[in-house]
Amino acid sequence: MRELRPLVRWVVVLMGSVMTLSGCTYAAMHKLSLDEQAEFHLYQKVMTPSQERAYLAKATAAERTAYLSEIGLAQRFQALDPSDREAIMGGMPRVGMSAEALLFLWGSPYYTAGDASRYAHWYYLGSSLNLADYSNQYYNSGNRVDVYLVAGQVTGWVDYIPSDIPRKRRIP
Repeated sequence: MRELRPLVRWVVVLMGSVMTLSGCTYAAMHKLSLDEQAEFHLYQKVMTPSQERAYLAKATAAERTAYLSEIGLAQRFQALDPSDREAIMGGMPRVGMSAEALLFLWGSPYYTAGDASRYAHWYYLGSSLNLADYSNQYYNSGNRVDVYLVAGQVTGWVDYIPSDIPRKRRIP
């Protein structure tokens, strides 16, 4: 039992740190103006956690916008097709949308199969109606979205609930 105490302490410290950091990010985000919150939401799905913290730590809106250019996200977004940018801001994908635009809209997929420049499937957890707001919803993994990409373009997507029901055997 004594051998577990250091491990338990380590787990408590680690969990406390994670909760503190995520709470700080949440609080910092809500101190932004509505326009700044919208800007953060636009880029958040393609940011790393350290980029999110650095963005939110900036003192002014001008510094935050400059930071987006500094890390190249503003340029990546501006390089997208105008109809892709419109779809991202609207919160729903469209057929013909680029794979890069889908990353801005829904974030990184939970799982991928194939090569997006040729033919691929990207899998997301959650409903296509909520992915733009929350990205992968690990707590709601009962719903999934299968996105089909050909030559780097979205050709379609399907929302589904996987069934774990065993198939009935045929009696010969």
